[in-house]
Amino acid sequence: MKNKTIFIQIAAYRDPELIPTLDDLLSNAKYPDRLKICIAWQHSKDDSWDNLDKFKDNSNFNILDIDYLESEGVCWARNKIQQHYNGEDYTLQLDSHHRFVKNWDIKLIDMFNSLVNDGYKKPLITAYIPSYVPETYPEGRLDEIWKMEFDRYAVEGYIATKPHSVPNYKSLKKPIPSRFYSAHFAFTLGQFCLEVQHDPNMYFHGEEPSIAVRAYTNGYDLFHPHRIIAWHEYTRNEKPKQWDDVSTWVDKNQQSHERFRLLFGMDGVKCTPCAMKRLKPYTLGEERTL
Repeated sequence: MKNKTIFIQIAAYRDPELIPTLDDLLSNAKYPDRLKICIAWQHSKDDSWDNLDKFKDNSNFNILDIDYLESEGVCWARNKIQQHYNGEDYTLQLDSHHRFVKNWDIKLIDMFNSLVNDGYKKPLITAYIPSYVPETYPEGRLDEIWKMEFDRYAVEGYIATKPHSVPNYKSLKKPIPSRFYSAHFAFTLGQFCLEVQHDPNMYFHGEEPSIAVRAYTNGYDLFHPHRIIAWHEYTRNEKPKQWDDVSTWVDKNQQSHERFRLLFGMDGVKCTPCAMKRLKPYTLGEERTL
């Protein structure tokens, strides 16, 4: 635990919750000085509330200043962040709308180490975490943990998942094995930023199931936390999304579906070395087979 650092990844898009999220992240960390926070700050000059000046002189912050009209989507932004990984021990990928429990950092590391002690070389702790409401917080936040379950196969081929509450979670002693990956909460070894980078050519749909399988084939074992670590805002009503601002998202989303089907050899597509060149380096790992 001594002097262990965490590389925090936050892709933010015109989000009024970004600054409250950063304040809460820092104030509830046991060791805020050990956090290396990289933000893909996709913002508009018209958003007067979106000002990160108070963090710009903090050496623990790396703010990637991106005009919102230059954004290529969330996976593109997350890939940009991963290029700034600098050897930190762990990494935590988040969205820009969260709240945190006290000492969340050491609680996550303790969870991770308990799994290592059980023989898992590369645990990945990930989940659709419980919800909160910004306007009423802390009222309205849910006192429960969620697991991710299969919902359906989308017509384009990717798996859609849904959250499901875990009854009597306070009696659990260890994290819960997971089949799925959540992009808004994922904690693991820092080297994940090198081994399983986000494909910048993926737009949105298919991101999470493709990362889940790429992580697994790279030797990572997925788990859900058995305790509340943080909360996430899900509704985000009336808040701008990248696909609201840029009309070309439809074409990019279609390209994502095609790349997803190629990665998994769907629709009779054969994953030949020639075909896979289109995906490199965002392909399956070599520690486990599909």
